[in-house]
Amino acid sequence: MTGEVCEPGTPEPGAFAVDARDGRVGRVTGWSGPNVRLRPPGGGPEWGCPPESVRPASPGVVLRARVTEINREGQLPR
Repeated sequence: MTGEVCEPGTPEPGAFAVDARDGRVGRVTGWSGPNVRLRPPGGGPEWGCPPESVRPASPGVVLRARVTEINREGQLPR
């Protein structure tokens, strides 16, 4: 992923984005071939999304995603 350049309008790695194909929210982790890699808030398997289907997340979506991550981090081991 080093040296790869995001297409104009594509959120930078670390930013939250929305997969316009199905509405899933994820944090941009980088590029894999032609696809943008996204990871769901709080963890889980990454998925690839074509750059033309990636949209920046609205402030409300970002807030919900951050709360999900913080809640996941704060869970005690079972």
